[in-house]
Amino acid sequence: MTFKSKKDGLFSTIILGTNGFLILVLIFLFSNKTIDKNDVFPIIILLATIIFTLWLFFGTYYELSKESGLVYHCGLIHGKIKLERISEIVKGKTLWVGFRPATSRNGLIVKYDKYNEIYISPQSNETFIKKILELHSAIKITE
Repeated sequence: MTFKSKKDGLFSTIILGTNGFLILVLIFLFSNKTIDKNDVFPIIILLATIIFTLWLFFGTYYELSKESGLVYHCGLIHGKIKLERISEIVKGKTLWVGFRPATSRNGLIVKYDKYNEIYISPQSNETFIKKILELHSAIKITE
């Protein structure tokens, strides 16, 4: 089952506001009409930054299955965690430091192995927890 990532106002404002500013910079560069070879590298960097951040924003999702476990995708970042490795899920908290393939606050902190944790933000925490418990009922859920 696939779960899209929830997008909250803070994250949306930061990503879309930053991209809007970068697009304005690009428009200013192109409206100048005197683009020389020294402008090519900054234009490529700006375009790459815009594309990458939009990819992170719109391309973040999670998959759950018995065979693969929890699979996360966030732009270039992707990976999988077998369900047997997950020991606990902390609900409704935000992980400010650490590994965060997420686009929202108040998501889920997934603790696995001995000391590892990952923060995800499915659109519905309850639906995600219900599905993961169907697949592996030994996972502890903490509020």
